[in-house]
Amino acid sequence: MEDTLLIISLIFVGQTLGCLIGLIKKPKETFLYGSLAFAASMMLGISFFQLIPESLEIIPLYLVVISFLIGIVTFRIIDRTLPHINPELLKKEKPSIERSVTMLVIGMALHNIPEGLAIGVGFALTPALGIMIAVGIAAQDVPENIATIVPLYCLTKKKMKSFIIVTVTILFELLGFIFGYYFLKGTSLDLLGASLALAAGFMTYISIEELIPAAQIRQNLKVGVSGFILGLICVLVICLQANW
Repeated sequence: MEDTLLIISLIFVGQTLGCLIGLIKKPKETFLYGSLAFAASMMLGISFFQLIPESLEIIPLYLVVISFLIGIVTFRIIDRTLPHINPELLKKEKPSIERSVTMLVIGMALHNIPEGLAIGVGFALTPALGIMIAVGIAAQDVPENIATIVPLYCLTKKKMKSFIIVTVTILFELLGFIFGYYFLKGTSLDLLGASLALAAGFMTYISIEELIPAAQIRQNLKVGVSGFILGLICVLVICLQANW
């Protein structure tokens, strides 16, 4: 029970903290770009240092590869059907506020589901793995939500409304966790292993297709590279702590 409460707390703390930081003081662009690079590397690190190795211990390599690719293709289809808003869209003349807010909320919700799924499936295998994944995702949720709530606030012009909207989308990560843990726990190890690889595919797509381009690493090389390296170091530290 204590482990479950810790997981739920981590799900809310990382995202809520990012929202508050973004609303209290609009961060500088360099900080925002570095944070996005950090978030991208955290998601890639969690995928390749935690989720995929764990799935390889449970299921054959070919199932890991297939599940991973299904995750990427699935999120690609979702992304093309419901494209996520980008801060650059705010620079367009006469943007559709209602549509922009709707698309941003949908994008945030879609991002949160695979993160919750990864935590839930990891927790279904062992509480230690679930907590380790939750800590890593909470750490990357902070900069990711800073980068999300700033354009949302620019669209709504209302801090409380923006905060409530993002808080509601956190529930999708909680739903992902509930499905990953309570519905998949006790099922076959093949399904659990495939779910881990599937979540890794989701998170890898989000990192490569959205977070890394948004970080504009080539235009902000020092900040972007520093943020990216720091994210990987954080994941490695979390992995080492879990193994001690």
